[in-house]
Amino acid sequence: MTKLQMVGGGKMGQALLGGMIASGWAQPEDLAVVDLDPKQRQALGELFPGLVVLDSPQAGVDTVLATKPHHLLAAAAALEAPTRVASVAAGITIGSIEAVVPASTPVVRIMPNTPSLVGVGASAAAGGSSTGEADLEWALSFLSAVGEAVLVTEPQLDAVTGLSGSGPAYFFLIAEALTDAGVTAGLPRPIAKTLAHQTMAGAAAMLQQTGEEPGALRAGVTTPAGTTAAGLRVLEQQGVRGALIDAVVAAASRSRELGAVTNS
Repeated sequence: MTKLQMVGGGKMGQALLGGMIASGWAQPEDLAVVDLDPKQRQALGELFPGLVVLDSPQAGVDTVLATKPHHLLAAAAALEAPTRVASVAAGITIGSIEAVVPASTPVVRIMPNTPSLVGVGASAAAGGSSTGEADLEWALSFLSAVGEAVLVTEPQLDAVTGLSGSGPAYFFLIAEALTDAGVTAGLPRPIAKTLAHQTMAGAAAMLQQTGEEPGALRAGVTTPAGTTAAGLRVLEQQGVRGALIDAVVAAASRSRELGAVTNS
């Protein structure tokens, strides 16, 4: 019997499995992944040697549902006597899952993000009506193994989806733009890419390690009437701050829309 089974071997399932294994939370042979696609099962076995790869879920096992949202309730209904269930799907309410799994099954809704694959994920979890403290600790234990994890209320998970769930894509877009900007300013692309990526990594490390507020760190880089001030003035004129806020709010709203359609 495995320690945990992942139903769905897509990007998020792979990120969580990879992080669990890399952190030592579990050995590959203690984990199982369930996927209906034979090619995907083969790919998963090659990606994670020793992992138990299945075409149907095991009974009586801790289960993480990492399917696409429109498949999740069917996958949950197919589980046989799960000891507890965690769901990754955006917008699918705990109540909808509780309605299709055996009565009194603890259900935890989680929202990790893809940096979990490299051990620096940002995740949140919320419990359902049958969820106890041990069930929340279980979810936080494997989420914490792949980064930072926090407890929230279920209504707050849509905002989590828009911020940290979708947030890596915003940063990747910024990295692309900074690299292109370096090339436009006269740098060879490989050099622009190295400097842009390391600048983002360094800024993130300063936020994490200094404990300073972003505004204070920004002020520390900005000399009055200097080059950084000139650049920041353009960003404010172009509405970058507002655009990022709108992006998070739009993603959170879409999460609510997906839930409304699927839970109806």
